[in-house]
Amino acid sequence: MSTNGRSGTKRVYKSRSDRPARSGPVRHDAFLFLLFFILFCTNSFASAALFLEEPYGRFGGMNPTGHSAIYLDHICADSPTSLRLCAPGETGVVLSRYHKVAGYDWLAMPLLPYLYGVESASEIPESVTPASVARIRDTYRHEHLQLIAADRPDGSIPPGEWTELVGSAFDRKIYVYQVATTREQDEHLIASFNDRKNVAHYNIFDRNCADFSRNLFNLIYPDSVHRNLFADWGIMTPKQVARTLVSYGRQHPEADLRLFVIPQVPGTVPRSHPIYGCTEGFIKSKKYAIPAILINPYIDAGMLAVYVVDGRFSPPHHPDVLPVVAGFEETSHGVKPADSSGGSGSPSGDSSKAPVGSELGQDFR
Repeated sequence: MSTNGRSGTKRVYKSRSDRPARSGPVRHDAFLFLLFFILFCTNSFASAALFLEEPYGRFGGMNPTGHSAIYLDHICADSPTSLRLCAPGETGVVLSRYHKVAGYDWLAMPLLPYLYGVESASEIPESVTPASVARIRDTYRHEHLQLIAADRPDGSIPPGEWTELVGSAFDRKIYVYQVATTREQDEHLIASFNDRKNVAHYNIFDRNCADFSRNLFNLIYPDSVHRNLFADWGIMTPKQVARTLVSYGRQHPEADLRLFVIPQVPGTVPRSHPIYGCTEGFIKSKKYAIPAILINPYIDAGMLAVYVVDGRFSPPHHPDVLPVVAGFEETSHGVKPADSSGGSGSPSGDSSKAPVGSELGQDFR
């Protein structure tokens, strides 16, 4: 164990003195650009950012609503379940609700491990394979998450959803919707989370990850995020969180809404899928739409009408790439090194600092 520099309080996370060296290419200095963006490129005291995460794998094909998490750049954690204001040089945490992880309702993870499973910018891999992802995740779990996902009695890797906490950018593309916060708002959020019981009561219909995001943003900006009773059948979805944040940003310029994307790390890990709402997923997924047509074509017609009237929303097609992946550009097959002359993802320009302005005027369709 190591101390966190605040009155010698013990951290849950262990030290890295015994960390084995990792082989393979890495992204040098990428995280420094992210730190510069987070700490110096916003006018507010701090910010909260929705991570709208695309679905992946077999479950993502069945349920294309994806996942949502919240990044708080001035709130840190002494443990995965205890929040505090960050000390100088700390980069904040990512909060989210999970289905079955150690019986907790929510957990906090440091930003870099959450995205890439590592603690140093020099360890961020340029590309990954399923085997390297499993190795990176297990190394971090073994060193830092024993209280959440302990080794099995025989020392092997435990099963469970703890993998959602580590290396999210290995599995999926993440859209980022950032709003400004004040110190008072951050302190209110910390007090609210630390004072409540952190016991899992996950329910996909009314206590899912998107409900968690809705409640958090409504603590910061009351009534900013709400359900869609028609297009999403009353179920809170990650895409609805983003949609209502964009709407709130249009009406409240003081929220300083900004949009970015964190591309999925390239490699042989399968690419993530487009993220949908409930009605949208029904009409755009052949596995649901075709049987419905065969049973009763009016079902599909009704779903399509609901989607057209009240369900259309998509992330922008070409948002700025968050500087954590500066130097890389997206292709149809993932991400590749960008041209040295500049372009998408280049850290030399100021696109990373631009508010979404023109994006707010689009329909996001």
